[in-house]
Amino acid sequence: MKTQKTWFITGASRGFGLNITKAVLASGDKVVATVRSKAEELVAQFNNNENLFVVTLDITNEDQAKQAAAQAADHFGRIDVLVNNAGYGLLAAVEEATAREVKQNYEVNVFGTLNVIRAILPYMRKQRAGHVINISSVGGLSSYYGWGVYGSTKFAMEGITEGLALELAPLGIHATVVAPGFFRTNFLDESSLSNTTNIIDDYDETVGTMRKFAIEANNKQPGDPEKLAQAFVKLAASENPPVHLPLGNDTLTRFREKTAAFEKDIADWYEVVTGTDHDDVVAKA
Repeated sequence: MKTQKTWFITGASRGFGLNITKAVLASGDKVVATVRSKAEELVAQFNNNENLFVVTLDITNEDQAKQAAAQAADHFGRIDVLVNNAGYGLLAAVEEATAREVKQNYEVNVFGTLNVIRAILPYMRKQRAGHVINISSVGGLSSYYGWGVYGSTKFAMEGITEGLALELAPLGIHATVVAPGFFRTNFLDESSLSNTTNIIDDYDETVGTMRKFAIEANNKQPGDPEKLAQAFVKLAASENPPVHLPLGNDTLTRFREKTAAFEKDIADWYEVVTGTDHDDVVAKA
């Protein structure tokens, strides 16, 4: 018989968050869904489902994150799965992105996620069980022009999750970072994607091309968000979940291209790579 779990999902009003919420409720589990505003609209969308508890949360507010975690634990008694989904994209050349734009992207995608992790983990540590799932991106595995800053926030999540997995394993808690490719959500809409206000013409052949691609590819992305949501349900049900889970053939292809290029660089520069140890260390080898 399936053991009912309680999920805590950020950014649940649309996109991946909404799709995952639907799939989790359909599986019979409970969901604490966080939204920045209009909580009553999400409640109504699910016809006042008793397994759904909606909480207002701006993840950049650490006090709110702690309050939301406490509300979740009080309402359902425990928190078994955390899905850090809230975040947004920034399309800009690295030089184009202003200091304010960069800081805000990190404030939400990295520091906001850490706020939620710190708020939820005390409950998981107390029960000596749980699963932290952080959402990264294909851009968190391999960067590309126009996505350098945004990708770096997702690279951060890859590294944070790797560390978390090692730290939490002795406590009976899993950590996974999921890297989706391009899925047919509203990520390329203005609601989820911010474009820099500082355009530099010299980047027209690279970042300019990416801006045009973002417009043309919107609503034509290869990934199916409903299938992604089912992958999350399967992931949370696993007794031995992976630390890294890329989703989408585009993500897998991009990552394999990167690792192949990396291996070629190592082969081409092997003597330099291996020639930097102290002589006394080399002599002992």
